[in-house]
Parts: sequence; C-alpha cells; structure tokens
Amino acid sequence: MIARDLVRGGVVVRGWDPLPHGDLREIPLAPSAAAALEGADLVLSVNWASVAEEVARGAVPLLAPGTLFADLNTAGPGLKQQLAAIAAERGVRFVDVAMMAPVPPLGIRVPMFLAGEGAAELAAFLAPFETPLEIVGAEPGAAAARKLTRSVFFKGMSAAVCEALEAARAAGVEDWLRADIGRTFDQADARLVERIVDGTFAHAQRRAHEMHAAVALLDELGVPAPVARAAATSLERIVRHQQEGRTVAS
Repeated sequence: MIARDLVRGGVVVRGWDPLPHGDLREIPLAPSAAAALEGADLVLSVNWASVAEEVARGAVPLLAPGTLFADLNTAGPGLKQQLAAIAAERGVRFVDVAMMAPVPPLGIRVPMFLAGEGAAELAAFLAPFETPLEIVGAEPGAAAARKLTRSVFFKGMSAAVCEALEAARAAGVEDWLRADIGRTFDQADARLVERIVDGTFAHAQRRAHEMHAAVALLDELGVPAPVARAAATSLERIVRHQQEGRTVAS
C-alpha cells in the first residue's frame, strides 16, 4: 500500500519481494533486488524484523554513498543501531522509522516517528503526501523505543481484554463485561493514567491477591491465563520492592 501510494503520487518506484503477495498491479516490479536498488535515491525496507539485518547487509553494498535507507520494520533500538552502522560503512544515510498504526487502510498516511541522520530528509520527501510524522531524535533507535514501549501498553491491554472476555464467556457474563469495558473506555481521560499508576502502587499487595484469585477462577474455567498470571507477578514485584525500600519507576 505504501508503494502504491508513492506510485500514485508520481514517484518512480521499483518494488522487490522474493515472496510477492497482495495486490501488486500498480507497482512496477524489478526482476531482482539488485535491479530494484540500482540508482535508487531512497530505499524503504518493509520486512519482518527477523530479516531486517539480512536485507540491510544485502542492500547497502549496492547503494551509492548518500542514498537514504529507511528501515520501517518493528525492531528494537539495538537492531536499528546495528542497521545504522551497516549503512554508515558505505556512507548511506539511515532512518529509523516506526509506523504507529496499521498500514491498511492508511497507506502512506500512516503516522510515523523518524530518527537518525536521514530523518529530516525523509520527512521532506514525505511532506507532499501529508504523512503524519514527527522527528524524535538524531540517534537511530529513538523511534523504535517509542513504538515498542507503546506496544507494551497497547498490545498488553489488547491481550488482557481478549483474555478477560474469554473468561467472561466461560463464566456466562461476557455481555456484561464487554459493556463494562466499553463504558470504561468511554469515560477515560488523560487523568486515567495517573489514577492507574497511583492506585497500583498504593494497593499492590491487595491487587496481587486479587489477581491470584482471578487466575484460580480462569484455571477452574479452563481458560488460559498468561496475562492474569503476569499481572499477579508484576504486582508482587512492586510489593517486594516496597518492602525492601527500593524505588520502582512510576
């Protein structure tokens, strides 16, 4: 979708994927990675993080110094820094890109965080496409850190909602819980974050006992409880630190 939108915007695009998938009718496809990379001013690497380094090591030696190499993969800061080092060996300018929402249906207008020496240049390239973006640092990994720390919250919350609804279904109260979760979201505001944090630290011991009771219920219902177990473990960690007089970030 990103390549398609670039084509529609008048950019000369050459696509390459060893395992093509999706609707590629509007995207000019190169016969090889080398053919796609030849003479490119900008390279967008959109792959699994597990192959990001392999892609960079294969692509960067084929690029001219000064070429912009943007890694859009969901990788950690350490890997982004490794990719930047690979690029720097050839004088290629690196950008750490974190896409902060699902690409469908947004395409090139998916919100992005940018970091690295080439961030300003990529931002200028994307400006005509009205891509919502923010440059968050000069060091690669700064964008990745924002995305993945948010993932702990958002993906963790999503997993908790799904686990809770599965348990509620088994207990015969799914409709009530689904509506209750919806009301919680409807009533939420920016102050909810502080209420959650303050309440968790003030009542960690009681809540740890409560989550053990929740785990026991899910076990009785035959519902897997990885999120509930993790919550109990996390609360117990806070209690231990409080008892030891240690500071826990809040």
